[in-house]
Amino acid sequence: MKKVIAINGSPRKNWNTYMLLENCLAGAHENGAEIEMVNLYDLQYKGCNSCFVCKLKGSTVSKCAMKDDLEIVLQKICDSDALVLGSPIYLGNITGEMKSFMERLLFPYISYEGNPSTFGKKMNSIFFYTMNVGEDVFDVKGYRKIFEANKEFMERIFGTSTYSFSMATYQFDDYNKYAMTLIDGNERLKRRETLFVDECKRAFLRGKSIFCL
Repeated sequence: MKKVIAINGSPRKNWNTYMLLENCLAGAHENGAEIEMVNLYDLQYKGCNSCFVCKLKGSTVSKCAMKDDLEIVLQKICDSDALVLGSPIYLGNITGEMKSFMERLLFPYISYEGNPSTFGKKMNSIFFYTMNVGEDVFDVKGYRKIFEANKEFMERIFGTSTYSFSMATYQFDDYNKYAMTLIDGNERLKRRETLFVDECKRAFLRGKSIFCL
């Protein structure tokens, strides 16, 4: 049985990012895959500490040497057949937890001796992004460049990667509680009940075809 692991880089469970990942996993499960979700905010870990143990000459293990809660997660990824990542956009980029996770995941397998990757196998990957900004400022703010850069790193290590993004997401059940008068909560709710529903359906289909990217 093939394994698919999803990494949730959002602190909010059962909300936008989580829901996209959940639907993607459901699609993979419908096609017979074993699935698992990991919530980064439940774990205690740090980003790369620049020890370079993963680059020592003669070493047969090019994986992160740090000992914390990510150790078992990184091993599970090695044992999986597909990887799904998800993160909201905070201050123009992925969350700090997701960034630290990606440092620990990717850098050990980056080769500086000819081959692009020392991961040892090909593995399809998908990255889901959610964000408050809408279509009017998406390209102006340079989000696509960030997503393409992450895609390039993922492709270098794992071979195949794609991404999807959801804009102008519904952030709260009651916008009247928050000082956010520039955002129309009713309009966001309409998007959640229409566009976001379609995005979840597409995430499900992506999961079903995750081994055929």
